[in-house]
Amino acid sequence: MQRKTMKIITLIYADTTVSFNDLKKMNPKKILQQAGGNLVAILNQNKPEAYLLSAKYYEKILEILDDIVLGELVKNRLKGKTVRVNLDDL
Repeated sequence: MQRKTMKIITLIYADTTVSFNDLKKMNPKKILQQAGGNLVAILNQNKPEAYLLSAKYYEKILEILDDIVLGELVKNRLKGKTVRVNLDDL
């Protein structure tokens, strides 16, 4: 009986892709401009090897991560001990 081999499907988390060879030939700034400032997957043998992103896109990711961390901090503090305070006493 002959075995069938399955191709492994690789997710690419970008709408725009460029090969390593094309990356060598082009200016990364121009690639980002053509991608509209969005994420670009750098492919090696048709599989994502790296991602190219603009500073603006990277900063947006950092802001989202910061919001997640702050949200977790708030959740943890809401579980903690509370103290009833009268505003007139302050």
